[in-house]
Amino acid sequence: MYAYISGQLVEKNPAYVVVDANGIGYHLHISVNTYAAIQSLDHAKLFTYMAVRDDAHLLYGFYEEEERDLFLHLISVSGVGTGTARIILSSLSTAEAIEVITSGNATALQRVKGIGAKTAQRIVVDLHDKLSKTPVIGQKAVGTYNKNKEEALSALLILGFNKVAIEKILNRLLEKDAAMPVDKLIREALKLL
Repeated sequence: MYAYISGQLVEKNPAYVVVDANGIGYHLHISVNTYAAIQSLDHAKLFTYMAVRDDAHLLYGFYEEEERDLFLHLISVSGVGTGTARIILSSLSTAEAIEVITSGNATALQRVKGIGAKTAQRIVVDLHDKLSKTPVIGQKAVGTYNKNKEEALSALLILGFNKVAIEKILNRLLEKDAAMPVDKLIREALKLL
């Protein structure tokens, strides 16, 4: 029904925002990632999804269209509601969630509060093929294959670090310098792990 709502952010916290659009205040439920993106903004354009239930009509807001698309994929899985999808998107970035699902890493999904083994496996099975066709999103310079990233990732995995944590840090480092050499990448990542 609503593609997006743009306006002044009247109230914001990690669970929801109120957007004043031409004198109408829209209460939008958001993820922690969206909150982090809009925290310092006075005005924003949030992509929306309206959930119609018997007892309520709820609006969900997303800073990036890709996050909304992933949210829609998640709620299409049997047993995953809007609350669970929002928790997943608050625990993992959009790119991390896609990586976890497409790599078949149900264990990483189980670390998200409220996600059990069966639900995690169902998400992986139902969305693996759909998301494998989706290009890597949410990452500017890191979206393409990066040999230095892969070598640093491999080295840090051998040292026993968590893959999701490593990738998050490597992506952050490569956003600053996409051509960072492998040895410097590993040293900087070790400082942050």
